[in-house]
Amino acid sequence: METERKHVICRACHAQCGLIVDFEDGVPVATHGDKDNPASAGYSCIKGRELMNYHSFPTRLKHSLERQPDGSHAPCSWNDAAAKVSDKIQAIIDEHGPESVAIYIGTFGFNTLTAQAFALAFMEAINSPMIFTSVTIDQPGKGIAWFQHGFWQAGAYRHEEWDGLMLVGTNPVVSMQGGLGMNPNKNLHAAKKRGMKLIVIDPRVSDVAKKADIHLQCRPGEDAAILACIARQIIEEDLHDKAFVEEETVGFEELKSTLAPFTPEAVSKRSGLKPEELIAAARMYGSFKKADIACGTGANMSGYGNAAEYLNKVLMSLMGHWKREGDLRRNPGVLIEGFPPIAAGTGSEPAWGFGKKLRVRDLEESASGLPTAALADEILTPGEGQIKALIVLGGNPMLAWPDQIKTFEAMKALDLLVCFDPRMSKTCELADYVIAPKIHYETIGTTALNEFLTSFGGGWGYEEPYVQICDPILDTPPGSDLCEEHEFFHAMAGSMGLDLNVKTKAILDHDQAANHKTLFPAGSPLPDPVTVWDAVLKGSPMPFREVYNDPEARKGRLMDCPEERIQAKPADWAERLCIGAPAMLEELDEVAARLDVKQDFETYPYRVISRRLSDIHNSNWHEDPLQRKRVPHHPAFINPKDMNDLGLAPGDVVEIESARATIKCVTIESPEVRAGCLSVPHAWGGNPDEDDDPLGAGGNTGRLSFNDRDFDRRTGIPLMSAIPVRLRRASNQPVAEAAE
Repeated sequence: METERKHVICRACHAQCGLIVDFEDGVPVATHGDKDNPASAGYSCIKGRELMNYHSFPTRLKHSLERQPDGSHAPCSWNDAAAKVSDKIQAIIDEHGPESVAIYIGTFGFNTLTAQAFALAFMEAINSPMIFTSVTIDQPGKGIAWFQHGFWQAGAYRHEEWDGLMLVGTNPVVSMQGGLGMNPNKNLHAAKKRGMKLIVIDPRVSDVAKKADIHLQCRPGEDAAILACIARQIIEEDLHDKAFVEEETVGFEELKSTLAPFTPEAVSKRSGLKPEELIAAARMYGSFKKADIACGTGANMSGYGNAAEYLNKVLMSLMGHWKREGDLRRNPGVLIEGFPPIAAGTGSEPAWGFGKKLRVRDLEESASGLPTAALADEILTPGEGQIKALIVLGGNPMLAWPDQIKTFEAMKALDLLVCFDPRMSKTCELADYVIAPKIHYETIGTTALNEFLTSFGGGWGYEEPYVQICDPILDTPPGSDLCEEHEFFHAMAGSMGLDLNVKTKAILDHDQAANHKTLFPAGSPLPDPVTVWDAVLKGSPMPFREVYNDPEARKGRLMDCPEERIQAKPADWAERLCIGAPAMLEELDEVAARLDVKQDFETYPYRVISRRLSDIHNSNWHEDPLQRKRVPHHPAFINPKDMNDLGLAPGDVVEIESARATIKCVTIESPEVRAGCLSVPHAWGGNPDEDDDPLGAGGNTGRLSFNDRDFDRRTGIPLMSAIPVRLRRASNQPVAEAAE
């Protein structure tokens, strides 16, 4: 028996860990982490180890599908689908204008940079600005905060340099989203061993909270108030870096005045924490010399996410937790250009007011993009500007968007719905065309996406000049007719007689990126995949073809780069970081006004908080038998006290009722969850016209939310976590096998 090992990039999520797939006689038999990989150092999760099996699942689509007059779907070639879809889009544009065509780019649309780049070029070619993404229903506060606060060009310290870390509503051990870098378990263990202190703000004793020196197990939705209290206490006790604040920031006095109401006593009443806990956290963070803060979906989905993310940056600037002149920058960039290595801030920039204005709720484009939570209304609201066609790239709106009930009506109301998906998702069931793409190990992979995330801050992306490239290691299934997503957009453009100007994703500055674009003339043959990647990463610090042709890059390697030190701020540099941005202080005034408002725990005594699971993706591939064995049902993790009060037993089916709707889940007794909270994975369930199947797909937490109530006026995101609910048993019969 001949055994062969092939190095690959995991594409289960954005982290893009280095994996090895073992082949026996040409058949993949096992996947494991690459212990010699300089970035991920052998880390792997079950989601990545199962990728090879997704290719051959019976549920995988091997042909694109076209909806028939009777509502069923029949196979069609992707080329025929491209021609038919382009004809329909042209007809819709002719009748309703280009803005009647929209695109939604989901998580896996970002994971495939070539798909994203060609999709954006297609939207530009038809002259439609209606581009929506998962960013505005995930962590939209990040873009708002960066623009309002400004960027520190030199960047944050590396995780190996931190003496402290604060994590707010995030669990990077599972999500891999910032805070602990690659191989988060290993990094956290090493950091704690060398003495790094950890503060965690979370209603749940998450994986990272178990390792925390201080865990603020608060009521959900109070992150902005808690961070404001910590900032106030640091200023009150004179713990901040006065020299950095004086030299590199503006707005200190305005910030200080705005923070005045956030006393430990006032915030204690709202957050459910003790005043001494808040003071202890402030003093600990105020003692750090080199530290970082990371906010996650918990802080962004629970209300006032912009304020929480902004205070993240404000606290780092108050303490001067940014690289300084003379510090070493270890990653100047390989496939993605970094910020200029100078110790200077860019100053505050407008985070909204510069783009497309929507027709509903006075919402508009922001630094985080168009408000996806308003897209259903833009489809349903008649009149000029109504969206008639939607392309869904690498997403599943029916399970991911808030207000699933309205989303369902919107999807059915479209004249044209096109979905790119390797399986029949709940959104695909409503689609006119389902385009079956090549996946994972059938395409070229690069680490460009995770390198791009390095710009998000400390603990994101790569802290070293790391790169990996992998060629396809699996053929497409026999008899299949699959395409890469960018091929489909190229074919549509050709059918419509449109040129595609593909802008580089390698350059962060939008104006410079626009100057590094590649023209694909209408009707021209699509180049080979390497040439496509070369266009998508045009202008990268190291030319893509040079990296692609490097044999060592196939296994993942650190590139040889000259040492780069942070340079001094130019003498004529006028910009400073803004820690007192007026619009952000207005939001903090709103948070302060809630401090004395009594919360309603009588009508809806519990709060649903969203979460991810380590064993299975929330929104896809639940048919994997190994992963489903570990998570057999859609779980609602509930504190034992609440279980006892309600007379519930582990494995009971429960109904979770909000002001919007009711869903069903299976109970798991969990002391880690704060009493009064239910920790429920989001993006599960079926469509609203189907009965909930708690022993199968479960319920969709998006069904519990209204998209037009309690929404952020900048990003449109409504409450997607910290949702007020009632809870009751749905059945007296426990589930035979409760999840572990």
